[in-house]
Amino acid sequence: MVKNQTRKEETRRNILDAASRSFREKGFAGVGVDGIAKAANATSGAFYAHFGSKDGAFRAALDLGLDEVIDGIPRFQRDFGDGWTDAFIEYYLGRAHRDDLACGCAMTSLSPEMGRADDETRALYDRKMQTIAGLIAGGLPQFPKDQRLEKAWAFLGVLIGGLTVARALSDDAAIDAVSGAIRATAKGILIP
Repeated sequence: MVKNQTRKEETRRNILDAASRSFREKGFAGVGVDGIAKAANATSGAFYAHFGSKDGAFRAALDLGLDEVIDGIPRFQRDFGDGWTDAFIEYYLGRAHRDDLACGCAMTSLSPEMGRADDETRALYDRKMQTIAGLIAGGLPQFPKDQRLEKAWAFLGVLIGGLTVARALSDDAAIDAVSGAIRATAKGILIP
């Protein structure tokens, strides 16, 4: 029984990882259940047994992806101290993060999907993004408490929008120009 449970959990984890990579790289409409199952070395029946629907798998992938950010922000704050926002900006706009759609940030990859998502998925997104903004606000002691959340949302909006535009461009010079402008604007938001 324990072996079967372990196998079941491993299959679920493999499908979730495949769904997360696929949705980030190709978007919701760009991948189907069969493609996700194949990428996970699982059957479509196993997919449905674990997630019920493509929407269910998307919601689980969104949850996983935003939790990565929720876990990551405190690490940046701990590891880089007062310079955490500069380190976060450099990471977020860096070439490795920008070019790796499948493993890149769920905020940038999946936010555009929210306008078409169902109410349950949007509610999940709202809760997670408010948590992320709150974590960022908590790391902005240079501002009065009543301004921190506003600054956090501005910071997030600039980074997410900037990375979205940089990923959409194909010309390296334009990508570098956008990344530089977004980097400077994000840093400027954080100057009291």
